[in-house]
Amino acid sequence: MSWWKRWQSVKEPPGFVLALGGGGGRGLAHLGVLQVLEEHGLKPDAIVGTSIGALFGSMYALEPDANKLQEHVLSFLDSDDFGQLKLPELGDVSDKNNTWLARLGAAARQSVWFTRAATGIAVVDVNYLVEMANVLCAGRGFADIKIPLYLTAVTFPCGECHIFSKGDLAHSIAASMAIPGVFNPLEMNGERYVDGGLASELPAKEARMIAKPEQLVVAVNVGARPSRDDEPTNVIGMLDWTTRVKALYLREYKKGFADVLVEPLVGFTQWNDFSNPEQEIERGRQAASEQMPKLIDLLHG
Repeated sequence: MSWWKRWQSVKEPPGFVLALGGGGGRGLAHLGVLQVLEEHGLKPDAIVGTSIGALFGSMYALEPDANKLQEHVLSFLDSDDFGQLKLPELGDVSDKNNTWLARLGAAARQSVWFTRAATGIAVVDVNYLVEMANVLCAGRGFADIKIPLYLTAVTFPCGECHIFSKGDLAHSIAASMAIPGVFNPLEMNGERYVDGGLASELPAKEARMIAKPEQLVVAVNVGARPSRDDEPTNVIGMLDWTTRVKALYLREYKKGFADVLVEPLVGFTQWNDFSNPEQEIERGRQAASEQMPKLIDLLHG
């Protein structure tokens, strides 16, 4: 055997960059994906996260143990801290119009929420997100990460995609999660930022930019899908539907930058629904398991 063939036979697998998309409660599926990767002896060389993917990606980058991550998240969801930090109840709407913007519209008809929605650009202080990130990351920062980490956000009001890889971790996470209209833009270092999902709900392109030429990109899509049973009945509903359709096609574009695409069946779960975490985690496990043969073949083929 020539030295070239011997070198080829022992060379290391190319590795991969993991892109974790945004989606609120649907992002609990990320926990299942990380579990399956670990069960196959696979860990990312870097993580790119958007919104809820930024939060869970940061927690995993700090402590790369998927089972501990799941235990931590489930414990938090069952804690008083989550009751204090989660979004206030946004009011009841009909089952036919149960989207987040419709809930926001219902909330706006209530006294205090109406005042906030009518006189400002958000109804919840973004510091809720900073506090939550600090609690879940135990006050640690970028200097403590064990896996290189990149978090997306969008500058306000110019709308440019920005990637955080240093600085204040909790504020970077909050910036990536600051859904416009719900949270006010987060101010940091003289700039304001909102949810990275506006420009990169599925950060596969950003992962490709970060990856080395030989590395793969594995992307996890937990975005929402419009439903036949969710036809808008008012202006707010139409705006919500328009946003979701635009996001759907933007994700289709971003998918093209992934070598392996994991798509848990969570598309109809509402972004603020964290009521069935085990179900969402299992959906992530199932979707990841289906893609493992392809990923392993690409890594070792």
